[in-house]
Amino acid sequence: MNAVDTLLRSGPDGAEAVVDEYRDLALPLVEQLAGKGFRDQWEALAGLGVLRLGPPVPEAGAAPGSVTRSLAMIEGIGLAGVDPGVVYAMASQVFGMEYPLRAALPAAAWQDVARIQDGGELLCHALTERKGGSDPLSMDTRARRDGDGYVLEGAKTFITAAPVADLALVFARTGEGRSPFSLSAFLFPVSTPGVTRADAFAKTALPGVPMGELVFDGVRLPAGSLVGGEGSGLALLTSTTTWERALLLGYALGPMRRTLRRLTDWASERGHFGRRMGASHQVASRISDMALVLHRSRTLLYGMAARLDAGTPTRRLSAEAALTKISVSEDYVRLTEHATALSGVRAFIADSELPADLHSPMAALTYAGPNDLLRIGVAREFGLPVEN
Repeated sequence: MNAVDTLLRSGPDGAEAVVDEYRDLALPLVEQLAGKGFRDQWEALAGLGVLRLGPPVPEAGAAPGSVTRSLAMIEGIGLAGVDPGVVYAMASQVFGMEYPLRAALPAAAWQDVARIQDGGELLCHALTERKGGSDPLSMDTRARRDGDGYVLEGAKTFITAAPVADLALVFARTGEGRSPFSLSAFLFPVSTPGVTRADAFAKTALPGVPMGELVFDGVRLPAGSLVGGEGSGLALLTSTTTWERALLLGYALGPMRRTLRRLTDWASERGHFGRRMGASHQVASRISDMALVLHRSRTLLYGMAARLDAGTPTRRLSAEAALTKISVSEDYVRLTEHATALSGVRAFIADSELPADLHSPMAALTYAGPNDLLRIGVAREFGLPVEN
């Protein structure tokens, strides 16, 4: 075991064993899946059980808890070297959709969609519109009542996995104004008549997962597609975003550990001004700072998983989730900046031993809510009269 991995084995009871298990399970797949499409990778990794949730009520003395185990599985496949975009998409479905939906849906309704845990069908979260996403009450997409069901009109954009998804969780306006009860959520197949997918966007960050747009033109939805009651969309959205902010960045732990390990090994062996590069105090300081931000990120993420495993309601975790997302995303950028400084020109050569992906860490500052807006929300929870 690499010294970096030994030093950072600081997860809760049982979590490190799960990280190791899923790293070892995913390692053979990394080479097999090289050059394969997104769905091929998704289904192969889902076959390992990465998308499968543990029981809602854990057995007495079971360790780790369901949420912690999910986080450790995500970290493990990332540590194996699975494409970060695929790992990100899996973390998004598990934490941003599966856990909140299991809590929101009646047991029978959850069983109807629980098949997504097997990877044969893929779910996407459709919230953002071209004129805005951080302010959901400004959305234009509308679902009007029509007999026993609804007719959906509008469009959603910047949706992870939309070009290949089978099911969509769509938020739409069912009331007027900025009332917290003016939004509703609908879950339905993307193949429903009237739904059009745009081509996947060309992305510089996380290119391994497609992103796209869904357009709804007179889409007829049965009443059963409504998640919760009419007007409960904002409540569900608050839950999905809290889960995402709390744990989505778990996808970055594997790449962060791999980067630190690669740079540590390289600096230990490379000759530099007549000595090993790692003998330089400046190099040692950067390596130590990388270890610091990784340790902090793991501690925060596993701490949030433990809170959720303990049954803490998401409504009590919104500020902590936002702070976790801000801290881990900014630490991901810091770690990458240190790695780039140590790698020199090698960081910008695609087939070098030390290539750096700068776009994906920077993108983490934006998704699940831009950090600047999250800071405003945290300050507001502290009682400051700050406005967006």
